[in-house]
Amino acid sequence: MNIYEPLKYKKGPRFNFEFPGSVQGFSPEQKSTSLRNVPGHRFEGTRKKASCSEATIVRLAKRLGYEGYPELKRDFAAYSKAEAPVEYENISSGDSPADIMTKIFKSSISALQDTMNIISKEESLKAVEYISESEKIVFTGFGDAGIVASEAHQKFVRAGKQSYYSPDPDIQLIYVAQLKKGDVLLAVSHSGRTKPLINTVKAAKDRGARILSITNFPVSVLTKKSDVVLQTAAFARSVSGEVISKRLTALCIVESLYLNWLMIHQNTVLPVLKRSNEIVKINKHS
Repeated sequence: MNIYEPLKYKKGPRFNFEFPGSVQGFSPEQKSTSLRNVPGHRFEGTRKKASCSEATIVRLAKRLGYEGYPELKRDFAAYSKAEAPVEYENISSGDSPADIMTKIFKSSISALQDTMNIISKEESLKAVEYISESEKIVFTGFGDAGIVASEAHQKFVRAGKQSYYSPDPDIQLIYVAQLKKGDVLLAVSHSGRTKPLINTVKAAKDRGARILSITNFPVSVLTKKSDVVLQTAAFARSVSGEVISKRLTALCIVESLYLNWLMIHQNTVLPVLKRSNEIVKINKHS
């Protein structure tokens, strides 16, 4: 499925109510136009709520594939009233267990493919360079994003990098207090607006650290404070929707950063990695 296709209720919106920047190709004025209140407002009410011109509302509706505002309002109203027992837009209560499993796999594959197509190769290269130049790297993420941050930390510390992560926001800030100019903070947040994560990012930036972010939304508080943005393309019915594709895409980006860093420093890193792999065998059954 093309993630930039026009919004249609039957397929579920690929445009997020609170994050209009999730659809690329819009003007800055259109991106600032929140559609969260479209279902409950007439044209003039929406225009005033968004603090934009009438022409912007019309252009935005047409950009999304509608003839005008009334059609846009109709679809958004239908979607806002619909029951959504699951976050996957293509799964319904009539699906068999096998169908549900297949659709989850296909949704994840689609998210990985879409992310591979949109992620900036230039930004990825810059991220690898910043990690290579840094002495320390701190990973931050909360909720299930913390799983990605934890996995990233384990990979780098296993290979000898001075890497830090904690699920505790206070401990994260303590780690950040020890960063210096040229060090790196890598932040993982699907929405880019998690408050304790933003606080950690601000603190790291004050210390002179470079901020790398993995997020799904290019217009967010996190991206505005980032030196490098690595964008994913995994969508659910809502921003807070828990779908595995959100984390699979982020994990693949982490894996790419790690392996590229490993290849650059393999002469010094591989012996450390070998020792780490050998010593953890103590905890394995023979």
